[in-house]
Amino acid sequence: MILENEQENWAMAVLGIVAEYNPFHNGHLYLLEKSRQQGDFSATIAVMSGNFLQRGEPALCDKWARAEMALNAGVDLLIELPFCFATRSAYYFARGAVQLLQRTGVVTHLAFGSESGQLSLLQKIAGILAHEPESYKAILKKGLSRGLSFPLARSLALQEFMGADKKELQEILPGPNNILGLEYLRVIEEEGIPLVPLTIPRQGSSFHSSDLSPFSSARAIRQALYQNLSWEKITSSVPPATEEILQREISLGRAAIGPDNLDQAIMVNLRLISTNYLKGIYEVSEGLEFRIKEAANSCGTLEELRQCIKSKRYSLTRINRTLLYTLFALSKNQIELYDQHGPQYLHILGFSAKGQKILQKIKIKSKLKIFSRGSEMKRACDENQGTALADMISLDSRATDVYSLLFPSPATRRGGRDFTTSPVILPPMVPGT
Repeated sequence: MILENEQENWAMAVLGIVAEYNPFHNGHLYLLEKSRQQGDFSATIAVMSGNFLQRGEPALCDKWARAEMALNAGVDLLIELPFCFATRSAYYFARGAVQLLQRTGVVTHLAFGSESGQLSLLQKIAGILAHEPESYKAILKKGLSRGLSFPLARSLALQEFMGADKKELQEILPGPNNILGLEYLRVIEEEGIPLVPLTIPRQGSSFHSSDLSPFSSARAIRQALYQNLSWEKITSSVPPATEEILQREISLGRAAIGPDNLDQAIMVNLRLISTNYLKGIYEVSEGLEFRIKEAANSCGTLEELRQCIKSKRYSLTRINRTLLYTLFALSKNQIELYDQHGPQYLHILGFSAKGQKILQKIKIKSKLKIFSRGSEMKRACDENQGTALADMISLDSRATDVYSLLFPSPATRRGGRDFTTSPVILPPMVPGT
């Protein structure tokens, strides 16, 4: 277990953050600033989800625009988390992101927000999840046999196994930031990854809140944009650069993209494919293919279909992810290959002057291929056919091509953007400005 007071060579410390920035808001800025106060970090690197997110939804605006928001807020280097990890459940999302940070060869610390703010307790829980004592596994198995969803069964098993203050655990375990934090810590423990964890207490509204405030949730900001609320209501929730970039992307017809923009594509796909095809899709098991196919033939909207499929075992978030996998034909065999190899490359979305310097160090220390230009990504895909590397790149590229079709303006919906788009480069600051 990595200790809270573990000492590091702070002079060479590099801060790592995992994020979606959907969009970048004041809470993200708070986490960034508070984390950097914990040591003398030479740079900050963020691993960020691409155009599709962990809850199985498309992002509000594309990955380059979101990278630009983060760069303007002080992140030095943005690296894309490949689709095959970015759209997975919390554990695999965290595993892919932490492995990617480690494989840069330079990141020493991992900062994350949490509702709890109690690193030692989160580490204790993560240790149980990493090593799974037999008595804990027996309690968990009993909960699952009762038909409980995995998150609920795990929460109850931890409460019973730890014998701690149940009220405290009941408050900690459901928190979305706590859940991801636990998985980061679990991966660090399981794989012996030498990253020093830091956690910053989340400020302001909860993840699910729709209230607008100086510390609004990303969800509240997105809802305000979907409802076309005046910018005056949103301005206090985001840094000025985020507002400027969002307004630009909307005016150019590249935002705002909502969770239901994929409805027709998914429904059409489900009507066309067979149950046998569905059976091979990742996370489709226990006869779920028949449930999905029946719902696809009887329901007229994606929301109606989701409600038909939902059960105690299958949450709406899991259903959203599974439906996304059906659209991209993401098979169980593919996922097994990706998980076996882990992230295979560093796709650079953007960097500052300081980020460019740390990128040079990464090129020396990292064993992964680094793509700073779209043409490099395409060449690697073409020259490595049949490998996990090429397969992962191809999936990312297809995801971007599909995402581009969601842009409000037809004139912006061109394909091949992963192979033609350069990273966002933040101009160096001019002294005195």
